[in-house]
Amino acid sequence: MRRHVMKKRVLIITYYWPPAGGPGVQRWLKFVKYLPEFGIQPIVYCPENPSYPLKDSSLQAEVSEDLTLLKQPINEPYKLANLLSRKQSKTISSGVIPKQKKQSLIQRLLLYVRGTFFIPEARKNWVKPSIEYLKTYITNNQINTIITTGPPHSLHLIGLGLKEALDVTWLADFRDPWTTIGYHKQLKLTKASQKKHRELESKVLQTADKIIVTSGNTKEEFATKTTKPIFVITNGYDNHKVSRPEKDQKFTIAHIGSLLSERNPKALWNALSELIAEDEDFKKDFELKFIGVVSEDVRNTLKSYGLDPYIRDMGYLPHNKAIEAQMSSQLLLLLEIDSEDTKVIIPGKLFEYMASATPILAVGPEGSDVAQIIQDTNTGHYFYYNQKTEIKSQILSYFKAYKSNNLTVNAIGLERYSRRSLTKALSDIL
Repeated sequence: MRRHVMKKRVLIITYYWPPAGGPGVQRWLKFVKYLPEFGIQPIVYCPENPSYPLKDSSLQAEVSEDLTLLKQPINEPYKLANLLSRKQSKTISSGVIPKQKKQSLIQRLLLYVRGTFFIPEARKNWVKPSIEYLKTYITNNQINTIITTGPPHSLHLIGLGLKEALDVTWLADFRDPWTTIGYHKQLKLTKASQKKHRELESKVLQTADKIIVTSGNTKEEFATKTTKPIFVITNGYDNHKVSRPEKDQKFTIAHIGSLLSERNPKALWNALSELIAEDEDFKKDFELKFIGVVSEDVRNTLKSYGLDPYIRDMGYLPHNKAIEAQMSSQLLLLLEIDSEDTKVIIPGKLFEYMASATPILAVGPEGSDVAQIIQDTNTGHYFYYNQKTEIKSQILSYFKAYKSNNLTVNAIGLERYSRRSLTKALSDIL
């Protein structure tokens, strides 16, 4: 007679959950999808009435009907900020912060309030009521393992409160760093605010039982701040149900996701501008596709290089449509801000790019984990912001392959980045 084995129950505390769109929701949506295969029953806690800057209702189909989903109301200041300017508060909440000299008075006010009065950020008011609600739920349901995922990093303060109140094992998952994340500099934090962030980060890193990060660089940073065990579980790709579309007729170079003001490699735009001027075939066949939010600063730079006539702006697309756009494009752009802070960032879309059988052209900082992953998997080429000549040469090489119907990718070792494989690694930690 086969004995029924009780699954280990784990409470996952997250801000982003369907119908949220964008990259923040993907990681734990996929972990929750596959955890039951490894003997773990996930229970998800998320806000009842969040202010998501992006929504994607198609992701609801990925949520199992058997999942226990707990929700509690959240009081977010973005709703108050919308009374001042709905468009500008939504832009800032989505992470697209204009350069300081181009910020309006309202934007400067919103950023000042955000950086001075909401530490770690605008979801801090959800911390205390969540701790009170979850203390009762955890006790009544005999749950002994909790996971918090940030950003928003205020969710780690929920984990901190529960760890201090109950006998639970707490895993803190950092999808991005905390005090070294790039936009902290744009918030113009006071010295007192910076000190408060560092104190909270330190307390979380030294109190959680285990730390999970998405890159080796973040692990190195956190290893100087805590003695707790740190595990790297990158983001990944899933086996989706989207049928592979025909490749675009034009030589399309596509960027999926937000193009922040500082994700603006002028060497790339200059190289494209020169190729248009020098090669009639390139000029006739080239198209630049944008799927997602593009900042005004980037748009102005593109215009200055004469690239406006070649842009197809598709706006934000549901995830399945974005996957189709990836696979139909001839070349995929991966752009990161050129700074020491961003070398720790491995965008979630990198892994979907790698699985799309489309070459990747990446531009970012030196020392990035991204460069190593692209090299190891043979999925494209990585360049620095000052490598205009090399970027131009590589694009021309891709274009010649496109003209001869030979633009292909021979990827290697992708399976380790599948969502199922990554969830197996998570289950081993649990």
